[in-house]
Formats: sequence, C-alpha cells, structure tokens
Amino acid sequence: MMDATSPGAPERLLAAAQAELIDGHGHLEMQAVARRAQVSVGLAYHHFGSKAGLIAAVVEDFYERLDAAAFGGAKPFAGTLSTKTWADRERQRIGAYIAFHYEHPFAALVIGPLCRAPEVLDVETAFTARQLAAGSRMLQAAQRDGIVPGDIDPHLTIALMIGGIRQALIRALTGERRPDPARLTGDIWAFMAAALRLPAEPASVGSKARRRRRS
Repeated sequence: MMDATSPGAPERLLAAAQAELIDGHGHLEMQAVARRAQVSVGLAYHHFGSKAGLIAAVVEDFYERLDAAAFGGAKPFAGTLSTKTWADRERQRIGAYIAFHYEHPFAALVIGPLCRAPEVLDVETAFTARQLAAGSRMLQAAQRDGIVPGDIDPHLTIALMIGGIRQALIRALTGERRPDPARLTGDIWAFMAAALRLPAEPASVGSKARRRRRS
C-alpha cells in the first residue's frame, strides 16, 4: 500500500476512479477505488477530501486532457490569416475535438449522465466558461481580419456553436451506431461555416468527399 507521500498516488487514484465510474455507469465507492489503485481508502480521502471531490477531479482531468488534445497546439498566428487557412485550422480543431471524444472511454459518460451530477456542475460550468471565452476571442480576431462578418455577435454565435457541437456529440456517442468521425466533422463544420457565413466549400472537394463516404 502507498502512503500519502508516495509519488504518483493522485494519478493512480484518478485512473482507478475513472475506471470505477465507467464500470459503475457513473457510480463509485471510495473503497473500490482504493482497492483498484492499491492504496488505503484514507489516502483517497487525504488527496480528494470526499467521493464528490474525487469524481469532480476525474472530470476536471478529462477536460484538461481535452483542452490539450484539441486546443493545446493552437498558437496565435503572426499576421493575417486567409479565409481558407483560418477555416482549415478551425475544422482541424473540430476534428481533434471529435477524435478525442471517440477515443476516450470516459467521454460518453462525461457528456451524458455524469454531467448532471451535482459534484460535476462546477467543473462543467468552468469548462464551458473557458470554451465560451476562448471561442469569442477567436471569432473577434476573425472579424478583425475580415474573415467573419462584423455584424455577427461573437458571444451569441459561439454559444450556439458550442451547444450544437455538444448535442451532436451526445447523439453520436450514445446512439446505437456511431457515425463516421470524418463525416461528423464535416457535418459539424458545414453547420459552423453556414452560421459564420463563410464561403461554401467547393463542390469539387466537399461533394465528392461526401459521395465517396456514402458509397
């Protein structure tokens, strides 16, 4: 058994708690987490304070990893982006966002039933606030560069986009059959591009790709 000073104990507890939540469909017991992590239950309470604190920490860890995977590589561009370059970058972000959710075994639980748990609400609220703030800044920069029309309200628009993407992911992850991630990325981006009144994707690229996916 590890003691409170053992390196890696919090990480092992987080991994064990995530596995317990997946197996328990959103429920866990501290004793079970401690057994899986091979630590004393007292150590779990030492690091996270309570079961609610541990669940919140697992969800927060998930969102930190999501931030790193989908947005961590996004650096400010030195100069003015062309519409095509900007659109390509944002579409790639959507693809990375979807890929992370498809590949992470905890994703369906986080965006589904677990998001309504009282102990998770503060984490969800903080993550959504970060998304909204970053998205608004992104749209405002695009407006300054003349990529997105200036009469679009960036705050309202990003809220609609984030809500739409989340609902699409919930449907994709909890349905009987998951849609192809590339097609889902394309469908979500088409929705975003229309909302931002970006130039339509050339038929030679978009329609042919969609026809190949359908065949």
